[in-house]
Amino acid sequence: MTDSSGWSSPDRGTGPQPPQYPQFPQHPESGGGFRGQPGVIPLRPLGVGEILDGAISTMRKYAGLVFGASAVVALISSALSLAVGVWLFDNVEPLVVNPNASQQEQLDQLLSQLGDVLAANSVVLVISVLTQTFLTGLLMVVVGKAVLGQPITLGEAWAELRPRLLPLLGLTILVTVIVMVGTILLIIPGIVAYVFLSLTTPALILERGRVRTSLSRSPALVRGSWWRVFGILLLAVVIAFVISLIIQVPFTLAGAGDIGTAASATELLIGELGYALAQTITVPFVSGVTALLYIDQRMRREGLDIELARAAEGA
Repeated sequence: MTDSSGWSSPDRGTGPQPPQYPQFPQHPESGGGFRGQPGVIPLRPLGVGEILDGAISTMRKYAGLVFGASAVVALISSALSLAVGVWLFDNVEPLVVNPNASQQEQLDQLLSQLGDVLAANSVVLVISVLTQTFLTGLLMVVVGKAVLGQPITLGEAWAELRPRLLPLLGLTILVTVIVMVGTILLIIPGIVAYVFLSLTTPALILERGRVRTSLSRSPALVRGSWWRVFGILLLAVVIAFVISLIIQVPFTLAGAGDIGTAASATELLIGELGYALAQTITVPFVSGVTALLYIDQRMRREGLDIELARAAEGA
């Protein structure tokens, strides 16, 4: 095995190598193989409950790193959104079109205000993509260590993530564009593409591969299990949505102003604080489920549990 961490893909490496996974038996869902649990999950094909519990256990055991990084990213995103909201509140007039103006003048008024809003929100979108890409990659590194029961610091996680941060950013943008194009084509193609590409990030980070390889690895792992992967991802998103709603409702009620009036800076601040708190909890959970789903698919298809057991024993 060329990668002592246990994460390399079956076709990884250069030059003649003995086959890594084909000689190992493929374990059915009911069990078989290594049954130990060095970390947050047992090293065997997982049930849905074990995937969800593994994500929560990772958040609990690595709470300082997980919630610390997630809180910083959420606060940065919320601060930017708040700044844009205040700027729009102070500088952009309400969308009112002069009914007496010509059609061309009305169109110019609409485009002018729409341009201001889009320009401001584009800045937030770019920063959000950058920060969320960093956080997602960092959480994948943490989950990889959590599965093996190994400790990790922020500095160590950053050292592992840093060489793959730019490829991860490119991969994130590429996958987002593919899913958006699919969504425009009557939504269903976007959902199909999202599920097939849902495991690209853990494949890139944990296998230390390339963008092109990750784009092919994810569909290969999902193929034949699309409905299962879709169901688990959907369940994770629904759970995250409910948690987010429970957290944000009190903040929304506390910052609610009079009906029909624009939100004040204070009301925007309260709302963004609720959003940041919700993101601090839900983003690690969804990322953890995604990473563990990737690991589960590899244990089912490639005998990864045996390699991880060896890596855990040699740690």
